[in-house]
Amino acid sequence: MSHTNRRSFVRKSLAVTSAALVTGGSRMVHSQQPAAQIASPNDQLNVAVVGVNGRGGSHIDAMLDADGVTITHICDIDEGVGQRRVDQIAQKQGSKPTLVKDIRQLLEDKSLNAVTVATPNHWHALAGILAMQAGKDAYVEKPVCHNIAEGTAMIAAARKYNRMCQVGTQCRSSQAIIDAFEFMNKGGIGDVKFARGLCYKRRKSIGALGDYTIPSGVDFNLWSGPAQMTEPKLTRSSFHYDWHWQRLYGNGDLGNQGPHQTDIARWGLGVDGHPVSVISYGGRLGYQAERNDEKYIDAGDTANTEVSIYDYGDKCIVFETRGLSVDDSADEELNRLFGSTRGNKIGVVFYGTNGYVVQREYTHCVAMDKEFNIIQEFRGGGDHFGNFIEACRRRDSGILRADVREGHLSAAISHLGNISYYLGENNKASVDDIRSALKNVKSLDDNNATLDRTVAHLKQSGVDLEKYPMSLGPHLKFDPQKEVFPDSAEATALVSREYRSEFRCPKASEV
Repeated sequence: MSHTNRRSFVRKSLAVTSAALVTGGSRMVHSQQPAAQIASPNDQLNVAVVGVNGRGGSHIDAMLDADGVTITHICDIDEGVGQRRVDQIAQKQGSKPTLVKDIRQLLEDKSLNAVTVATPNHWHALAGILAMQAGKDAYVEKPVCHNIAEGTAMIAAARKYNRMCQVGTQCRSSQAIIDAFEFMNKGGIGDVKFARGLCYKRRKSIGALGDYTIPSGVDFNLWSGPAQMTEPKLTRSSFHYDWHWQRLYGNGDLGNQGPHQTDIARWGLGVDGHPVSVISYGGRLGYQAERNDEKYIDAGDTANTEVSIYDYGDKCIVFETRGLSVDDSADEELNRLFGSTRGNKIGVVFYGTNGYVVQREYTHCVAMDKEFNIIQEFRGGGDHFGNFIEACRRRDSGILRADVREGHLSAAISHLGNISYYLGENNKASVDDIRSALKNVKSLDDNNATLDRTVAHLKQSGVDLEKYPMSLGPHLKFDPQKEVFPDSAEATALVSREYRSEFRCPKASEV
């Protein structure tokens, strides 16, 4: 019997497993409703999974594996995808969940204890807030919010309604990283004030900007939700997943893969708050060369090459995104730190006075001396979903490994970097211009080396930087307490977004 042992299967089969679909209008849920309460750790936990096409499949597997948990509802705007998941769950669980399209209808069911959210990014915060207002605990994928203001509102909702809100930065549950940080915090590599996050991950063009047919069975109005409607409506060829590279819905790889690594970097450095300044440079480069067509416009509008520098006072984080070829890298130092010259490099490097700690995989870290000799290795994963379920049962947010506030602070790193990039998108700069702009930017004397490495990568990928120069964003001061840019009203405007009235995400003061 796959995914469940016999005891948990019997327990789930005997439970009340689904409720009838509420057929009322699609109204917003603004007031707290009592959730079904759990009297003891042995009582049933009824869960809905919202957004089930991609990452939602992992949410389903985790809930099926958990004892005392029943998936009573599936929520997805794609009827075909949703029905396939319903059938898969029924076969494995022994009971059939109810399929619902609209989360607002779903949350009217008082038998639900919790929801897990794996929608596109632009729905994360609103879905989580609505769930908590309706008295449900929420597990929300990273980034926990599409913009900074949404993250603050999510924290407010979790505190006001006393809900568990776990963020899907599962590295917080990785034993390898926990052990590596214990080693580092005891002085294993000396004094550590600088961390570099890497997303060297090949991403091909998502196709030409155009007018494409919305897949049958998809409610595009509901899918768009908090985002402004586009005209033409669908401007990319692949409806699912490629939304990551359109800023109305996604946040590029800085906000897709990035929140894992920025979370690890911030956690390891022990910085509890936002940076005081940010600057980014990069672009959506190389796809023209791939197509050999100067007129070609890729449907994505997020950067595929991006370097962001974050100043935390006495500490600093640099994050590098590379979407072009990552094979045969000439980055000698990084090759030695990651033990490879080829393939993706997804991880974090902590630079100490006596050596390095490198997160090479979610479940593997190494400590190295200054000569790049491995002095200790750390391995092991963890049960992030299980941690959420335990917190729900114990009604103790203090045991959450990735509480919503941690998720917000780490997601904000991505948003801050993108704000600088978006504001400078039309500021095309030569390499010398960028080098000059970085002279007074704090990065522990790393700026020139990082820029040189980025330029070498682009040239190796066939990018003509004279014809297609990088963009240089402004160096922005940020107020960590007020969450505004004191010297830039234009940047502060991007702390939030415009919403359609039916799907407006509330401010922190309104939850």
